[in-house]
Amino acid sequence: MSIHIRGSTVCPSGLENMSTLHFASALLPSGWADDVQVTVADGSIAKVTAGVTPAAGDERHPLAIPGIASLHSHAFQRGMAGLAEIRGDTADTFWTWRETMYRFALEMTPDDTEAVATLLYVEMLEQGFTRVGEFHYLHHDHDGAPYADPAEMATRIARAAAISGIGLTMLPSFYAHGSFGGAAPHAGQRRFICSVDQFAKLLDATKRAIRELPGANIGVAPHSLRAVTPDELAAIAPLAEGGPVHIHAAEQTKEVEQCIAWSGRRPVEWLLEHAPVDRRWCLIHATHTTAAEISALAASGAVAGLCPITEASLGDGVFPTREFLDAGGRFGVGTDSNVLVGVADELRQLEYGQRLKHRERNVLSGSPGISTGRVLFDTALAGGAQALAQPIAGLTPGARADIVTLDTAHPSLAGRSKDTVLDGWIFAARSDAVDCVWAGGNKVVEGGRHRLRQRARDKFNAAMRRLVA
Repeated sequence: MSIHIRGSTVCPSGLENMSTLHFASALLPSGWADDVQVTVADGSIAKVTAGVTPAAGDERHPLAIPGIASLHSHAFQRGMAGLAEIRGDTADTFWTWRETMYRFALEMTPDDTEAVATLLYVEMLEQGFTRVGEFHYLHHDHDGAPYADPAEMATRIARAAAISGIGLTMLPSFYAHGSFGGAAPHAGQRRFICSVDQFAKLLDATKRAIRELPGANIGVAPHSLRAVTPDELAAIAPLAEGGPVHIHAAEQTKEVEQCIAWSGRRPVEWLLEHAPVDRRWCLIHATHTTAAEISALAASGAVAGLCPITEASLGDGVFPTREFLDAGGRFGVGTDSNVLVGVADELRQLEYGQRLKHRERNVLSGSPGISTGRVLFDTALAGGAQALAQPIAGLTPGARADIVTLDTAHPSLAGRSKDTVLDGWIFAARSDAVDCVWAGGNKVVEGGRHRLRQRARDKFNAAMRRLVA
């Protein structure tokens, strides 16, 4: 049995199989268009027609944009947000933050992981992210022994995606060593560590875990050159079987110095010389790069996976984004440590970092008269889709029906249209400007609130009361 409401079929599960939506204005791949009707079937956009009046059964909204991807997330770290803000005896850096992360990771059960990831994905959807690239490395039990099902923790991530409705690109991470040159792992890393053979089994089990999840896909994520030897990287990358390959690179200056001491090359330089880096690859952070590396990375076609809020939170540094774009580079954005979650927040921080670096305004707009918000949004949309192996992005036939409407009555959006709405959302509207979100054709957010927000919060809070006690 189902109930028909304004062009929607509400199923017993609570999800909606939308038939037609009408937007007074919508951002299409060709640009802004007026009076746009979008037909959705089986979770994808079947038809887009501009310049038509609403039909009787259409659900109507003033303005729509595509949902975009957080291309880099460590879901479990959402639970430790705000727990590493007390200064230690020495200068606090990524490396001291990492010790807090290890301690937190060692305490999490599979139930905790599912609860934390579910709330995170609910929050992502409420803020306009409709797909997540989950760089997943919390694989094993507390003592480092594999679970009976090697994909136990990955299965919990998949459940969180299914519950929330977010699109999932699973990126199981291969992590074998504590530093460059195959150094023994840190005791705090024991839940991450795999041999190549173990990882292959874990990858196969993860494929089974996501098989029934609509729109899900999979790649591989060799963690970093710190954690993977050259021989292991050569063995792991082909396991992607044509899917995405993600790797952390050059996030901190200490990492760069250690890589030079080990190999005589900087991390990005080494990867470009020794790995088959191409359009399937995403180099996460790539913060500390030379002009030559930036030029070569852009030429490779790989995506730079930028995580501006996390990079600022950890004091990592600022990626040379303007120079990378000038060289023809492509970027997407990720939420990484998930200390703060939001499309607008990541894009704003990305631009503001460039403003501080160059002491200019509208650094990434590229040309006079161009909206900075529009450039940021378009570039992150395309880069995120490429990095997560989504062949079609945006409000166009064949794409997954990931649609976001903005509240045009919001004080920072009122009276604005087209690109000025994007600028108002990204630079002025804080976190309450998203109205509705469809993910894979299902309306999961309405009035800015995910349909399962309270349930997800209750389970998250119960887990946190135990974890931080």
